[in-house]
Amino acid sequence: RLEEFLKKEVDLELSTLPDFEERVIDVSEVEQLMNSINTIPAPCAPVINPQAPNAATGTSLRVCWGLFSDDTVECYQLCYQPVSNERHSDGQAEHMLKVKETYCTITDLLPNTQYEFWVSALNASGISPPSERAVYVTAPSPPTIKNKKIQSCENAALVCWESRDINPVDSYTVEL
Repeated sequence: RLEEFLKKEVDLELSTLPDFEERVIDVSEVEQLMNSINTIPAPCAPVINPQAPNAATGTSLRVCWGLFSDDTVECYQLCYQPVSNERHSDGQAEHMLKVKETYCTITDLLPNTQYEFWVSALNASGISPPSERAVYVTAPSPPTIKNKKIQSCENAALVCWESRDINPVDSYTVEL
């Protein structure tokens, strides 16, 4: 039988329907899914830490923050402004810094002044929402002792000083 089959002339031409040949396959939905897999999402909002003890001088503050997610972050945008400062009306301007780390030391600030800080995270996909705002306070200026008003006797001394700070100071420590 094989010999007879091989002697026959076989037509190997396959017929296809014309509508199948003209059919265009739409892959745009698949492309969108593939692109979404390779794209990193914009980061979540960072969490700004409250002011740490000894994180302030009279003219500087160290601000720290963190992320509670595994977001990819290229840099952070730290913004700040004085909370209230009647003496300097132009001091209400908002300042912005680009930072690579999750901390920053801000300098050239006014003594005994409250500053409001907030931070956002950035990557190639965009910027995160801003963090909650946190208020930090610079240390007060050292007081000036009034030398002409110093009085003393055998068991006591009277020392007077004046503060150069606009905002009230909570307490003073006198060292002998």
